[in-house]
Amino acid sequence: MIRSLLVANRAEIARRIFRTCRELGIATVAVHSDPDAAAPHVREADAAVRLPGATPADTYLRADLIVKAALAAGADAVHPGYGFLSENADFARAVIDAGLRWIGPPPEAIEAMASKTRAKDLMRAAGVPLLAPVEPDRATPDDLPLLVKAAAGGGGRGMRVVHDLAALPAELTSARAEALSAFGDAEVFLEPYVEGARHVEVQILADAHGEVWALGTRDCSLQRRHQKVIEEAPAPGLTDELRHALDEAAVGAARAIGYRGAGTVEFLIGQNRQPHFLEMNTRLQVEHPVTECVYGVDLVALQLRVAEGEPLPAEPPRPRGHAVEARLYAEDPAAGWRPGTGTMHRLAVAEGPGLRVDSGLADGDDVTIHYDPMLAKVIAWAPTRAEAVRRLAHALERARLHGPVTNRDLLVRALRHPEFQDARMDTGFLERHLDELSPTTANESTVPLAALAAALADAAQRPTTGAGTVTGRLGGWRNVPSQPQLKTYRSEPGSTEHKIHYRLTRDGLKADDHPNTRLIEAGPHHVVLEVDGVRRPFDIAAYGTQVCVDSPFGAHTFTALPRFPDPTARTEPGSLLAPMPGTVVRVADVAVGDRVEAGQAILWLEAMKMEHRVTAPAAGVLSALHATRGRQVEVGAVLAVVVAEGDET
Repeated sequence: MIRSLLVANRAEIARRIFRTCRELGIATVAVHSDPDAAAPHVREADAAVRLPGATPADTYLRADLIVKAALAAGADAVHPGYGFLSENADFARAVIDAGLRWIGPPPEAIEAMASKTRAKDLMRAAGVPLLAPVEPDRATPDDLPLLVKAAAGGGGRGMRVVHDLAALPAELTSARAEALSAFGDAEVFLEPYVEGARHVEVQILADAHGEVWALGTRDCSLQRRHQKVIEEAPAPGLTDELRHALDEAAVGAARAIGYRGAGTVEFLIGQNRQPHFLEMNTRLQVEHPVTECVYGVDLVALQLRVAEGEPLPAEPPRPRGHAVEARLYAEDPAAGWRPGTGTMHRLAVAEGPGLRVDSGLADGDDVTIHYDPMLAKVIAWAPTRAEAVRRLAHALERARLHGPVTNRDLLVRALRHPEFQDARMDTGFLERHLDELSPTTANESTVPLAALAAALADAAQRPTTGAGTVTGRLGGWRNVPSQPQLKTYRSEPGSTEHKIHYRLTRDGLKADDHPNTRLIEAGPHHVVLEVDGVRRPFDIAAYGTQVCVDSPFGAHTFTALPRFPDPTARTEPGSLLAPMPGTVVRVADVAVGDRVEAGQAILWLEAMKMEHRVTAPAAGVLSALHATRGRQVEVGAVLAVVVAEGDET
């Protein structure tokens, strides 16, 4: 039996596996990079081993260092989690060759599925339905739209949708470059892009005695940049016949490669209800909790028991109810899904009956540029889909998320969108509805009221102000002169400024823009306002100049602005600034003095497992280029300058 387990991973999945280990009485070993030295998964482990360095390439992708760490810490088994080395057959062999137990499928099974092109050949031979590949030099307009995919990758890296054959050569070149950078393998392939399709997968579990379970379906159609955002189990709206066909295909795929352990077989289902094999993930999936909630199982515990040689029961448990999972990311959907970094001052999601939160962060932890920007997974279970969706949306809405910008508002709006609630979503849902799902806070009528509450809380925490001394209870303001007060905030994300004019008089609050608002209570962290006869509570937390306001109206983040801004805070017109900290991975074939078009890509930044294009803001001449491949830049760094047409001097 396993006595001590090293998890070759970090953050949320490491904590998730450690939780099961504690329940089973298995000692735990963590590994960590230098930025993760004080991370929660390190603090929770029984032992931890440093992997010197900061980047994944120097740390969590170093199979040799991880095997040495397991041996040094006295572990007798290794669990890879997901991502990093979880689907690396050479790593699995290295673990086994070192005399350690590998918590995963045989290396040969991993290898069989490692290349999507080879995997499709195997599945075709096994009778699993799939899309026919398209040769790039034989593609015709009738084949459009096409999908370029990296053979060795996943997570949306190296993927491009092509609607115009003239764009195909450039998209192939771009996809190959990204695939080589992300996976060390530039191989890509073409297949038809199924528009309006759903992404449905089957969870399988196999033991060493010939038993293979199909633990139902999951729908993962809500995606951004080909990466999953909301998942649920079971996949809604499928006929019994289609569910049976998917289960049979998944079990057949597992048997075809002698699979063992937990895995997932993924399919696209077109509008004609025909399934097409996408790939097999030879590991635990990020979205595994929804299957656990519906089937009442612990997939990590089952992985460990299978690795110990235990047989699975002849029949899997029966499903019950419905579960939905949302991935909370530090990113701004309205700004091209730009990831955010900084301190996560508070991350609190209420847990209770039917709610589960899996997170890799604790209050005060930093979100860095080195890793995926996922903050947490929030999972809701209920007897019906409608109840599960409502429970999840409510939990997200009431969460306290103080720090970098998140996708929380988009998740709530997506869950409440009529198409999602009627299970009419597809993989293009988020792109199609992005504008209505992620409006800027400037368009929300509740922002000024939240800013007013922030200003009153700010006044309440200062012993003396121009408005007098604050008692902070029931509008009781002592020594109150009637001079008007001004506080200015900027909405985050965005740049809209809100000037809050108010007076605190013996007759109560007088706010120019809120004539029907009465102050009931004011303290440094809590303000109660009566708005049109209805009491509204606001919770306020300040972290330097960042102010977070949570209320039943929603969550709002502001930056408190000084009364007299710094007049020197300017950059040269036409400057291309780094939108986030990251590494320059590619620079376009341009030079200073070249003419560029508006929207033309000048360089590519990689941050938090995503690649971002930095483009020319207008047509003009490239007058400066400060970026070189491999350069690490901070947010706001000037990367290039484009002098717009007509501005040349």
